[in-house]
Amino acid sequence: MISVLSIIEDTMVDGPGFRTSIYCAGCRHQCPGCHNPQSWDFEGGHAMSTEEIMRIIEADPYANVTFSGGDPMYQPEGFAELARAIKERTMKTIWCYTGFTFEALITNPRQRALLEYLDVLVDGPFVKAQRDETLCFRGSRNQRMIDVQASLNRHQVVLYNYTENRVNIA
Repeated sequence: MISVLSIIEDTMVDGPGFRTSIYCAGCRHQCPGCHNPQSWDFEGGHAMSTEEIMRIIEADPYANVTFSGGDPMYQPEGFAELARAIKERTMKTIWCYTGFTFEALITNPRQRALLEYLDVLVDGPFVKAQRDETLCFRGSRNQRMIDVQASLNRHQVVLYNYTENRVNIA
């Protein structure tokens, strides 16, 4: 089960192309200037099963998926189960937004299990002093778009560069 605030279909702000974005409840980062402070409350969502969410995801064959919040890494087991179902049953890519850094996530077995299914991770807290509206799919300059599978395979962060559609080793 995942505590979900909302699911937005056909959004284009949480990654490239049309996406189904699952916004979860709960975030302890509480970044000053956060664009979604209503997501901080862990009790603010409603419980949804993997199957309930999958019905919504599978209803749109053209939209990829984004996990956001709150912070999905506070519910790693539920999101890992959902991500596994997405990968087993569809060809969709999965992006995930988190206030944790990739380096911290790979040291936590519960969170690393979720990383195994992700395509792109946008990591790091939003830092108001580094806000940059020109960035693609990020709010502040400290946040990175990471090619998760390449990073796990190479044991180092590999950045995903959407604007040039290529990867760069950090």
